[in-house]
Amino acid sequence: MKSYTRLLPFKVCISVCTLALGLAGTVTAGLQENLDTCYHCHGKDGASTESDIPTIGGYSATYIIDSMTAYRNKERPCEETEIRSGPHKGDKKDMCAVAKDLSEADVEEIANHLASLPFVRAKQPFDADKAQLGKVVQNRECKKCHEDGGSSPDDDAGILAGQHMKYIEKQMEDYSAGKRPMTDKMKVKYEKLSKEDLENIVHYYGSFQ
Repeated sequence: MKSYTRLLPFKVCISVCTLALGLAGTVTAGLQENLDTCYHCHGKDGASTESDIPTIGGYSATYIIDSMTAYRNKERPCEETEIRSGPHKGDKKDMCAVAKDLSEADVEEIANHLASLPFVRAKQPFDADKAQLGKVVQNRECKKCHEDGGSSPDDDAGILAGQHMKYIEKQMEDYSAGKRPMTDKMKVKYEKLSKEDLENIVHYYGSFQ
């Protein structure tokens, strides 16, 4: 699931910004304010407790930057959702609006900080039999881009293992409906999968706890 768009200034700065940011505890007031905006929906340290909101702490910086670039360019669906906590709890906002409000430097800082955090897997019910079938699909069709069962941040394809199943299901619906773009490489693989394959692989990812 490699990115289909990328702003050069973001990519050039990733390694430099990572060194400048240092450990996860090095947080300026401006960065903390931006992180709090993220955490009001994605949970403290990006560990979501909401089944329809992804956990983002632990994603690679490249994946986060690419995602925010896609939102800024309205290349990913930007459905409104309620802010889950904080002073604006209950208000509506979407990711395109969030991305638009942030500078490139803001996004770089946020991405590098989130990448320094551990990915917290969701505790959720799953069907063990479907998970076993899903493992076969993962190993057959997905492992070249989603390494280690979809658990590695280093492939810059997001982390699927332990992600909220409801969120993954929604992304698959968007892919199937053509609402969320895919790379040509992913499209070839994805279009081979049956409805049952997709259901099974969701349970496989949900089995990582």
